[in-house]
Amino acid sequence: MKALEAKFCLWCGSGLTAREIDLTVRLACPACDFVHWGNYSIGVGALVVRDDKVLLVRRAQNPGKGYWTNPGGYIEQTEPIRETIRREVREECGIDAVARNIVAIRDQPRSVHNVYIAFSMEYVAGEPVPDGVEVDEAGFFSLEEMKEMNVADMTRWLVDVALHGQSSGLRVDEQPFVSLQGYGLYRS
Repeated sequence: MKALEAKFCLWCGSGLTAREIDLTVRLACPACDFVHWGNYSIGVGALVVRDDKVLLVRRAQNPGKGYWTNPGGYIEQTEPIRETIRREVREECGIDAVARNIVAIRDQPRSVHNVYIAFSMEYVAGEPVPDGVEVDEAGFFSLEEMKEMNVADMTRWLVDVALHGQSSGLRVDEQPFVSLQGYGLYRS
């Protein structure tokens, strides 16, 4: 599927033209200051471990239909990323979990540049129940059980990070020494 290409200014409606900005050819508006910086998406993934088992969901839709993956999804425009991952886990399989640390990042440059941020999550409550739309099965599974399952390659890597990672990752800085209201700040 080809990504949509911007043709008109989002601010004033004029046709965009290609011009060099910051040593890169970008689409920009000749009538105002608007610059189309590119097409991006930010996804999040949850690594919830309970009793040495990892929470997985089986995708009921494409992309990935039939594969077991960790729960996750895409951030909303004005939603803090920690709320995104908690919401996605709750929506997909009914589990309540709280983000602890960022433990992995996937950078996938392409027509829509995708950045995927994986969080270790602290299990709070609930039993896995698939939403019946995006997910048709859900559960906590051991490494041994996963050997017989159709687990997506990226998820296999993330499970290894969740169970064998050597770093505690980046954590939310709850009390930064500077006041940056509305920012999500993470530190090691």
